[in-house]
Amino acid sequence: MTSGGEGVDALLLEILACPACHASLNLDDESAELRCTNRECRRAYPIRDGIPILLIDEARIVPEA
Repeated sequence: MTSGGEGVDALLLEILACPACHASLNLDDESAELRCTNRECRRAYPIRDGIPILLIDEARIVPEA
């Protein structure tokens, strides 16, 4: 099984939202994750085989920078 965000369609990214807070998501190519743009939520959702896994239980909380 591979992981990576390279297979995620740009049009799909425009309509996806964080399931926890409904904010928009940004693609992080380096970590192959979709990251919530809400600074309070800070969830990152994995992408597996080009498919975003938008389950709150699968998300990780990104530490504050």
